[in-house]
Amino acid sequence: MKLLRTKGRGARKAEQALAALEARSASSLESVLPAVERIVAGVRKQGNRALLRYAAKFDGLPASESLRITSDEMRSAWKALDPALRDALTTAANQIRAFARRQLPASWKLSPLRGLRTGQLVRSLGSVGCYVPSGRHPLPSTLLMTAIPAQVAGVGRIVVVSPKPAPETLAAAHLLGITEFYRLGGAHAVAALAYGTDTIARVDKIVGPGNLYVTAAKRLVAFDCAIDMLAGPTEIVVTSDRGRPADIASDLVAQAEHDPEALAIFVTTRDDLARTVAAEVKERSRTNPVARQALERNGIIFVVAGAVEAHEITNRLAPEHLTVDSATDLAWVQNAGSVFIGRWSAQPMGDYISGPNHTLPTGGMARVRGGLSVNDFVKLITVQEYTERGVRSLGPPAALLAEAEGLMGHAEAIRTRLKRRPRD
Repeated sequence: MKLLRTKGRGARKAEQALAALEARSASSLESVLPAVERIVAGVRKQGNRALLRYAAKFDGLPASESLRITSDEMRSAWKALDPALRDALTTAANQIRAFARRQLPASWKLSPLRGLRTGQLVRSLGSVGCYVPSGRHPLPSTLLMTAIPAQVAGVGRIVVVSPKPAPETLAAAHLLGITEFYRLGGAHAVAALAYGTDTIARVDKIVGPGNLYVTAAKRLVAFDCAIDMLAGPTEIVVTSDRGRPADIASDLVAQAEHDPEALAIFVTTRDDLARTVAAEVKERSRTNPVARQALERNGIIFVVAGAVEAHEITNRLAPEHLTVDSATDLAWVQNAGSVFIGRWSAQPMGDYISGPNHTLPTGGMARVRGGLSVNDFVKLITVQEYTERGVRSLGPPAALLAEAEGLMGHAEAIRTRLKRRPRD
């Protein structure tokens, strides 16, 4: 990891690094966009014919194998799973479900004055597609994190896609009662979910992380099918003056092993802690080639002048994952996907079993949104009901506002009601 100091001779270099990090995008998609555009357009125009062609080419799907995974396959995977892992998946599912239920917004009514009743209705989306990666590692946890909030929201149709899904992922699908699962991945899977084919009916929204091709495809279809966010490489920031070097280093290595492009940053006021953590990281990543590559490329330790600067830098970075020393630190945290407090809160606990979602904003998007939640699977419908008394109270000022905007038809629609006599 590179060690940069924000004071003294290294200050300029540190500021340049910070500026570059602030400008990072969710993903460097330009290099793959031409290919993704062709794939998406092919599936949109040719449907199943293109989808099967790409599934064979990119997913290695044999012509004899069905795209759709049967309930029997998922059930068999569950039965074959080690009982301890079944218990772990069940515990994680229960934690995620309980958290999502607490997040669910409520319908409500309000009477701000006599003659007017307003309110909010909460309605679930009709259908969603959950993308579950299956690259370097099987990710049954992502299936839990995307499908369970949709279930809690009441989504009627939940579709899962995953290229070459691992038995653990199939088992997780059985645990949740998923009935529509396709062995499909990449940009062609996103296109099928967005536009539909003879095999897969289109969905209202696509959620879940993926590689550059998946992310680029989500960006391309976003005006035709809702998406959650554009997920980039994993990010971790640890801002600490009191943490144990071994704990800090282990979290940095853990998140770095996701991807060679992962971002791992430590912010501290203590020069001695910075050097010790750097040494620990080097030792702990020695036998982890992916983490080592990420840390060499994108690992930075900022040694700052004081606590205020540490807080400012952390919020400027707007990280996906953030670890701080104590609950009092929450007072200054403005931008972060998910926050972990204290030495016992290992970041991987949030990846699997805490309950809050692990699908989180990257590329600085934590400045404007939080992680995936049950709120991504519902819509809020506003309601308003007037009586004559309410219109007579609020109608005149509303009509004046309409006239001020030059919308005389709006004003007349209000005044027509005001002209009515009670017997009308």
